[in-house]
Amino acid sequence: MSEFPVTLPGASNDNTLMWAHPHQVEPAALDQLRTMSRLPWVDRLRVMPDVHLGKGATVGSVIAMRDAVSPSAVGVDIGCGMAAVRTSLSLADLRDTLRGLRLAIEAAVPVGYNGNDGSAAILRQDVRLAQRVDQLFDRFDGLRARGIADRESRALSQCGSLGGGNHFIELCAAEGDERLWLTLHSGSRNIGKELAERHISAAKTLEHNLGLPDRDLAVFLAGTDEMQAYLNDLWWAQDYALVSRTIMLATVQRVLTDWWAQQGGEPVRFDEAILCHHNYVARETYDDVELIVTRKGAIRAGEGDLGLIPGSMGTGSYVVRGLGNELSLNSASHGAGRRMSRAAAKRTFTTDDLAAQTAGVECRKDAGVVDEIPAAYKNIDEVIAAQVDLVEVVARLQTLLCVKG
Repeated sequence: MSEFPVTLPGASNDNTLMWAHPHQVEPAALDQLRTMSRLPWVDRLRVMPDVHLGKGATVGSVIAMRDAVSPSAVGVDIGCGMAAVRTSLSLADLRDTLRGLRLAIEAAVPVGYNGNDGSAAILRQDVRLAQRVDQLFDRFDGLRARGIADRESRALSQCGSLGGGNHFIELCAAEGDERLWLTLHSGSRNIGKELAERHISAAKTLEHNLGLPDRDLAVFLAGTDEMQAYLNDLWWAQDYALVSRTIMLATVQRVLTDWWAQQGGEPVRFDEAILCHHNYVARETYDDVELIVTRKGAIRAGEGDLGLIPGSMGTGSYVVRGLGNELSLNSASHGAGRRMSRAAAKRTFTTDDLAAQTAGVECRKDAGVVDEIPAAYKNIDEVIAAQVDLVEVVARLQTLLCVKG
């Protein structure tokens, strides 16, 4: 029997339930949650076990609003999420260092601020994927945010690129059968950020938002042109992020296949991919009421939904199946969640600490990724244990190789 959910102390009413103990959550995040709970449009608020402070809305929150949507409750990385696929290879098949494979992935998938040369190379080989990209960009002229008309070529070049921060590509081994998995975490790159920032700025100027205790939680109201414009751009950015992950996954599958062939191995087979957003908006119905549900750092965990909950670059990830708990708005955590800021991690840890905490993992171990050190994150196993009524574990994956931006 789960010890959760618990209520949020100091919330305006009983509309806020938590899958985390309040005394284990940073005070600033609790205050942020209380502010969110008091918004007049919030019907119910759910808090995941990876909860931590965010800009405007708390990361690890699920906000269900009536007739309104808050762009900051999604965040600037619209459509950020995960992808994974199980391969036919097993841990016992690996006979050599993984450094060559990491370098090959880094050569094939642009990381950091980089993009592809024109468009991703895989699109010249995969006709159906190229058609999806064409269909996506056929809608670019219909975007409503101002000042992005000249961003199309950059958006195309970054479609199928990793970005930086906590985004990653990994090769993992599953506990038990030791089958190898490819996983990746990415978002909507610069175009998603620019769309979000323009709509957030527009929302802050609307009269009904002027008296809010936190203007970063400004909302658009149903039936207005402003809300229609935001949702139009949001749906596009969510599709962009999904297509971008699909491109990268196809690219990394090709890299792994070629690398394995060079080792003299048989052709690699892949199962059906798992794809999920964890920064996004959806229209959903609860208690016969249609609500606009925003998940910021949370995945959908409806009954049977497959999802991915990553830890950090040294701890691996979980593949999960949703249990359809409507009390949580069919949601679960999106990862381990940070326990300290990037600045604090850089002040606290060194590259020697990073090397020690990622021992056995083929990855960068330099100053540029110290803020992603495993100790900067919560314990992924404890986060999973806190949501046994939300998801069941399909596989526990241990990181073997990690590519960071």
